[in-house]
Order: sequence, then structure tokens, then C-alpha cells
Amino acid sequence: MKIYDELKARGLIAQVTDETEIEELINEGKATFYIGFDPTADSLHVGHFMALCLMKRLQEAGNKPIILVGGGTAMVGDPSGRTDMRQMMTKETIQHNVDSFKVQMSRFIDFSEDKAIIVNNADWLLKLNYIDFLRDIGPHFSVNRMLTAEAYKQRMEKGLSFLEFNYMLMQSYDFLVLYEKYGCNMQFGGDDQWSNMLAGTELIRRKLGKDAYAMTQVLLTNSEGKKMGKTVAGAVWLDPNKTSPFDFYQYWRNVDDKDVLKCIRLLTFLPLEEIDAMDKWEGAELNKAKEILAYELTKLVHGEKEAEKSQAAAKELFSSGAAANMPVANISLDDFTDGKVDILTLLVKSGLVTSKSEARRAVDQGGVNLNGEKVSDIKANFEPDFFVDEVVLKKGKKHFKKIEIK
Repeated sequence: MKIYDELKARGLIAQVTDETEIEELINEGKATFYIGFDPTADSLHVGHFMALCLMKRLQEAGNKPIILVGGGTAMVGDPSGRTDMRQMMTKETIQHNVDSFKVQMSRFIDFSEDKAIIVNNADWLLKLNYIDFLRDIGPHFSVNRMLTAEAYKQRMEKGLSFLEFNYMLMQSYDFLVLYEKYGCNMQFGGDDQWSNMLAGTELIRRKLGKDAYAMTQVLLTNSEGKKMGKTVAGAVWLDPNKTSPFDFYQYWRNVDDKDVLKCIRLLTFLPLEEIDAMDKWEGAELNKAKEILAYELTKLVHGEKEAEKSQAAAKELFSSGAAANMPVANISLDDFTDGKVDILTLLVKSGLVTSKSEARRAVDQGGVNLNGEKVSDIKANFEPDFFVDEVVLKKGKKHFKKIEIK
């Protein structure tokens, strides 16, 4: 099966501009394509994961990826999919995040021998002369047409700043620069980027008289239509210091039954024939599918050793109630008041909840367990000696941490 057919069979493609031309370019390994990443944090997360997997598939088929880090556009903010304005970041913060991205992306993309490159649009956007930009790029855009874009329509009711209104022009200009400088002929992105991507292809065609193409991938959402990668404590990060390999494994191990095969098809590199055979699985077999999903993705992000450790820890936990490789949450003696630490503080410090009010609800609803015993008193507290032996704090059926004093 050729790569374009495989992308379609896995359900990765949402929209394309010129399917015949795109199919030919990709199958023949002639696409030099880019995907943009906004450096709004110092780690990639599950929301970026699908794009990284797509880049990896296309590169293995002979195509060349360009990773565009939005160091310049991040100073404005993309209004797509948002109802409020992004918080402005400093240049120093953006650069730190860009550097962190490069390290993580190397696990997915081969940068040797110029097989892929990373560029930062701050290199050209921050040097622009505003009047020259308006005269050169502005005439190619219709304000009436821009206002019909879904990205802008979602913000019109609450207010769209002129700062953000410029984003479509800036992203289109990125494509133009990449085309002229690196021969980039194709842009990929999430389906929520369709309007911006179309604008980029049209700018190249109008200004240069050249063909450029765009293709969007489906957004990674669960069966309820919500974006994947969110937990009680926040986003699921690819950085092991933010989301441990075990927690990453557990996130995928606990996906809904309705989502597991979709995720396997979209994100893993297992042969389609093997995945198709799972379509008939149900009941206990779906738990096996979840283990396969969790193992394959943890191996892809954190390596085979961490995947095996996480899988073994999960199995041990559910068979014996404890695990040597369970993720650890450290507390200090500073967390104790009058020689004791309360259950609400433990829940917050462990990262199982984000606030004491959320911790209080969890206790009141009977969802908190400490060393196999339900904790029903929100005032329950513990002395340092309690933590000499192994202490496992559990919230609900699927979230747990080993507590240690450091």
C-alpha cells in the first residue's frame, strides 16, 4: 500500500486542496512539507503527538519535513479554536521553549544529512518592516473573505483584536518564505487550521504563480468530541519530567472503549492488517487492545525500556495493589503543619488533583484510598512516621502515586 492510501486507511486525512497532485507528490517522495508548532510551553504534549506521527510516516516514505516553530507568531497568538486572547510571552521564554522542542522532536524525526530541518519564523517575522509588509502582502487578502473564516467567526462575539486578525497574513507569509527559501510545496496541520492554510496556498499562487498544496489531519478527540490529552491535573506532556512514562502509559491504558481502536489506527505504526483484525474485538479483548496502545505509544515517546517498566508496573499494581515502578510524588517536611500533613495537601502535592476544593470533593465522594483503605474524613492527617513504609495514594480507580518524603 502506498503512503497516501495508508494515510486515508488510517483515517488521518481530513481535507486536501488538490488530491491528485498531493497523492502523487507524497507517494513519490517529492513533498517538502511543513507543520507549525507554537512554542507556548517548554514541552510538546499529546495534542502535538499526532502531527509528529504524521511527519514520521511521511519522512519514512521519502518526503522532507520542515518543522516550523512559531517563535514570531507566538508573540501574536493564533485565534483558531479559542474564545479568548493568548497571554503574551517574552522572547526569552519563547526561545527556551523552542530549544526544548528540538530535543523532543529528535525522537520522531531524523535530522541527519538534511533529511529534516527546524526553522523559527521569528527569524523573518521580527525583521519585517510593517509598511513594506502591508504593501507587499496586504493586497492579496480580502477582509470580507477573512471574516468568513471559522477561526475568526468564533471570536467575533467576544471580540477579536487587530493583533490576532493579522495571524492569517503571518501564517500565509510563513508558507511563502518557506517556499522561496526551502522549496516547501506543501503544508500540513490540524483541521482547525484549514482557513489559514488555504490562505497560504492562495498567496503563493497569486504572488508567485506557483502551485502549493495543503492537507489537514483529523483532530485527536475522544468519543465525546473533546480534545485528547487532558487529565484532572492538566495536559499529558511528552516530557517525562512533566508526565512520567508510567502516567503516560496509564493515560492511554485508560482510554474509552470506543476510542481505543481509533487511536491504534491513528497513532501506532502497527500494520493495518493487524489492526483490522482487532475490529471484532470486544469485552476483555478491548483491555488487551488498550495495553497494546499504551505500550506502543510509550515506546515511541519514551523508549522500549520505559514502556516495559510501565507495563510491568501497571500489571503489578492491579494484581497486588502496589508496584515498585509506580510514579513517585515527593513531599517535604515543609508540607507538614505541627508535625502532620492532611489528606487534602497530599492529594494536591501528589498531582492527583489541582486544588484543595477538588481534593475535598474527591474525599466526600468516596474516591480517595490510602494503602488500600478508603479515606472519608477531609481532616485526616498523618505524621512523618506513617511514610516510613510504602504509601500508595489512589484517586478513583485509575490514578495513583507512591508518596515519599524527601
